[in-house]
Amino acid sequence: MEILHVSAECYPVAKAGGLGDVVGALPKYQNQLGHIAKVVMPMYRTKFLYENDFDITHKGSFAMGHYWFNYTIIKEKTNKLGFDLFLVDINGLLDREAVYGYSDDVERFTAFQIAVVDWLSKWNHQPEIVHVHDHHTGLIPFMMKHCYAYQHLSVIPTVLTIHNAQYQGWMGWDKSNYIPDWNTWEWGKLDWEKNINPLASAVKCASKVTTVSQSYLEEMRHNANGLENLFEYERGKCIGILNGIDDSVWDPAVDTYIESNFSVENVHEGKLASKKVLCDLYNLDIDKPLFVFIGRLVHEKAADLLPQAIYDSVYHMQGTMSFLILGSGEPGVEWELENMKNQLVGYYNSKIGYNEKLSHQMYAGADFLLMPSRVEPCGLNQMYAMRYGTIPIVRNTGGLRDTVIDVGEPGGYGIVFNDATVWDITYSVHRALELYKKPKRINKIRTTIMKIDNSWENSADRYINLYNSLQ
Repeated sequence: MEILHVSAECYPVAKAGGLGDVVGALPKYQNQLGHIAKVVMPMYRTKFLYENDFDITHKGSFAMGHYWFNYTIIKEKTNKLGFDLFLVDINGLLDREAVYGYSDDVERFTAFQIAVVDWLSKWNHQPEIVHVHDHHTGLIPFMMKHCYAYQHLSVIPTVLTIHNAQYQGWMGWDKSNYIPDWNTWEWGKLDWEKNINPLASAVKCASKVTTVSQSYLEEMRHNANGLENLFEYERGKCIGILNGIDDSVWDPAVDTYIESNFSVENVHEGKLASKKVLCDLYNLDIDKPLFVFIGRLVHEKAADLLPQAIYDSVYHMQGTMSFLILGSGEPGVEWELENMKNQLVGYYNSKIGYNEKLSHQMYAGADFLLMPSRVEPCGLNQMYAMRYGTIPIVRNTGGLRDTVIDVGEPGGYGIVFNDATVWDITYSVHRALELYKKPKRINKIRTTIMKIDNSWENSADRYINLYNSLQ
């Protein structure tokens, strides 16, 4: 079976979050199952682009409203990622370093999608499945069915995976002329609450819709940023498939980002050596339990609660722990977290920004990982943490609910709380401190969580079964 994945991100080419990790791993595992999975994404001006060799495979052009764009498709030569990688170049739109955050993101990703569909329409043979990811590719199922020039593609089943339903790519109807000539009788397939909504359109037009955990699928019927009724109506075509992690990348035994590799057999010594590296770098006490947060500093991750929760924990529990934060996001949260470094010297530190090496070092050296998320469709950080013997402290939501069992439950190995509040976070830190006083139990939990299989094999097989149901 030939599968074409279309995405705005793919690790290690360009990544802003979990979407990049998923698209960088799932096609590789599908290929290992004997299929032909490919990825197409924008040609951002990233380090990966300049350090690798590419061939030009196609050139084309298209109109987007009153504008005319030329595009080029290039292909990475060596298949080094474990799948064919194609990049779409559109001068003036995609030739930038960052993935998101520009005032013309609507134009950038609409043009990217048109280029992909136009290129696909020129293939001598067609893939069996077109698999689109999140709203940045959400117009593709509509265009394949209802744009006159591309309707011959309507025979190809499409699958939409929703990694985060909070972001939907809204655009006003004044930009409807961006979409190549289409059957205006089908305007309802684009519309949601008097706007063009690419994510809603994909839910309506795709053959199947997946979310990245079963719990998140259920939650979206009640909390989907305005699309709750749509998910209730389309529930028959929706399925939850839990993400996996690439356990060849996230493996403390061979991880080149960490100074002291370790496995289940020497987890205590390995984590202690990794913890020493972090504590030396960030002026923290190696003898105290180390709590870390790694991720986007945004509302849905409950990052706004971290400053007060850290203050309360340090002062009310008499400085018996250390905290280290890595991430970027809302400027106000960034400022608060940076400002705290001067007030909690020796107990707290932070690194604002994205740093892949440091994230690996933190998973390896931390004792506990904080994930107080208000919304967490799947969550990969808790899986990475467990792979490195770091105990997750998570809110009972989305994929966190599906992957972490509280230590108070039979077979439990994490700390789970119900509400995204400062009190719940600090109480969970207190529970973790009590657990840390029992080194034999800590070591048993570490060896247990390192053995949990969160790899992609099972999930990749479930996607193949889903594709087969559409043939």
